[in-house]
Amino acid sequence: MARISLISAENASPEVKEIYEKTLRGKPGNVQKALAHRPEMLKNFLTFYSSVGRSLDRKLYELIYLCVSLINECHYCSQHHVASSKRAGLAAEDWTALKAGNYSRYTEKERAALDYIEKLTRAPHQIKEADFDELKKHFSEPEIVDIHMLAGLANLTNRVTDPLGLELEFPEEKI
Repeated sequence: MARISLISAENASPEVKEIYEKTLRGKPGNVQKALAHRPEMLKNFLTFYSSVGRSLDRKLYELIYLCVSLINECHYCSQHHVASSKRAGLAAEDWTALKAGNYSRYTEKERAALDYIEKLTRAPHQIKEADFDELKKHFSEPEIVDIHMLAGLANLTNRVTDPLGLELEFPEEKI
């Protein structure tokens, strides 16, 4: 159960109602309903969220977000990105592999990103030049910025959703 009230469309301010309708097409999730307590933050968060990771292909985007969320054991974000990862072509075997930290099924480029993301999530202060050099073999500098910001975004949402007690808006998928 959510630890704070969630702002429904019926109880939202005009500014939030507009965001719900125009930006979220009438389907705000519980994270947006929580952020609606701070309309300017909700608006800025949605703009930021939609800009991060766009230089990456959709499959890699989902792999990274899901990897970070599984490492952090964030149920809400993991479930949301299991759902969205299906549209990127990922399946149950991918989720199981990510959860186990076994990246052998992925391309060399995807493995380089996932290995780096795992280290960045678990021990960012231990990132060395060699770790970064491996990324540079496969990714442009704009992509490297996106990889870092996507990992940061996933970490941010992981620190908001589960601790606020946000519940899923749909049936849970077994990972």
